[in-house]
Amino acid sequence: MTDQASVRVAILSDTHGFLDPRIADRVSDCDYAVHAGDVGGADVLCSMHPRVQVVAVRGNNDTLDKWTESETHFLENLPEQAELNLPGGKLVVVHGDDRRSINERHRHLRETHPEAKAVVYGHSHKLIMDCEAEPWVLNPGAAGRVRTNGGPSCLILHCHANKAWEIEALQLPARKYPNRDNQRRSRKAT
Repeated sequence: MTDQASVRVAILSDTHGFLDPRIADRVSDCDYAVHAGDVGGADVLCSMHPRVQVVAVRGNNDTLDKWTESETHFLENLPEQAELNLPGGKLVVVHGDDRRSINERHRHLRETHPEAKAVVYGHSHKLIMDCEAEPWVLNPGAAGRVRTNGGPSCLILHCHANKAWEIEALQLPARKYPNRDNQRRSRKAT
């Protein structure tokens, strides 16, 4: 746990190998970066520069066949669940790739992690802030370029030692980025 009275946490998920640079800029303004899985490659983890620490979990697409062989040591160190003790409470991070409906998933996450102040999950690529009960259940949507539902998104969590937490949703306008295949083809053609 940090000794600070308050911290900022960037919460993101489902980058699938590409972190939108505008989201990366927001991460650098935070103390922690939390990634709820489907990272897609070590370059995503290395492009996040919070002031203190990056915490990430493995998603259903974070598999040996989808990461390069040189990145396996990163992948092997991604847990299925992570916890982060923050001022005012505990944040639990999972990917959430079960077959439950959203209501069932939220109920299950609350029952499984009653000690948490908030539970973060990804997988659905849908930005959700369910703060009606504790623990809060949060999904930051997709912070890359795949299925962003209108544009890449993330959450910024403000944690205070007096147990007051505030959550801010950020959804950016969609942009067209060249895909990796087009970049590879153009490099070979020149």
